[in-house]
Amino acid sequence: MFRDKKVVVVMPAYNAAVTLRQTHEEVMDQGVVDLVILVDDASHDNTTEIAQSLPNTKVFRHDVNRGYGGNQKTCYHMALEEGADIVIMVHPDYQYTPKLIPTMTALIGNGLYPCVLGSRILGGQARRQGMPWWRYVSNRFLTFFDNILMGSRLSEFHTGYRAFSAELLRQLPLEENSDDFVFDNQMLAQILWFGHIIAEVTCPTRYFEEASSINFRRSVKYGFGCLWTAIEFRLARLGWRSTPRFPKLPPNP
Repeated sequence: MFRDKKVVVVMPAYNAAVTLRQTHEEVMDQGVVDLVILVDDASHDNTTEIAQSLPNTKVFRHDVNRGYGGNQKTCYHMALEEGADIVIMVHPDYQYTPKLIPTMTALIGNGLYPCVLGSRILGGQARRQGMPWWRYVSNRFLTFFDNILMGSRLSEFHTGYRAFSAELLRQLPLEENSDDFVFDNQMLAQILWFGHIIAEVTCPTRYFEEASSINFRRSVKYGFGCLWTAIEFRLARLGWRSTPRFPKLPPNP
């Protein structure tokens, strides 16, 4: 709880048995989290069984794999149903440190920002901390392209460590987004579309065998999806295209 606001951490999980318990313990050690919601996207290991043994945790398992974006849709829907005021997504693979939860919570709970990202790029240590060079280069290129077409100045669009106010989540047409990895990019584009400010805090990360990562082929697919999202955003902003993902906005008063 933070200033009478309920804080819920959501964990979109897939084959996270090795790192789940450690991540969960560190999440709860931060002292502000009321509930963890873990959605198991039809894992092949015992992720669900481990999650069910953890305190202050609500577990849901998809019968079939819905994809990373589909998993997040379930996560956010469940968090809002549980009465969350602040929702923080933490991957259960222990790549992003849960120690930033109090900071991200305070930025939203004090009414400063509706969305806060944990940025791997902001501190300038991504390569030293193990980010593969090809992933770093693609991150820099896609973020530059996104910033140009969306009029933003984010250090990166591709972090999986994110915090949101419940009011923001209710506003976004998340069901219009992909069920695949590009959901992350589309969600941030929607936040910018509705005129919200996105804050960033520098975030150390870990790269190791158990940390989830998409392969090169799917990374290419994700990259093209990000490029199209930015183009679609710009076309909608120019009034040349209207989509459910970027609906027509009311005129400024």
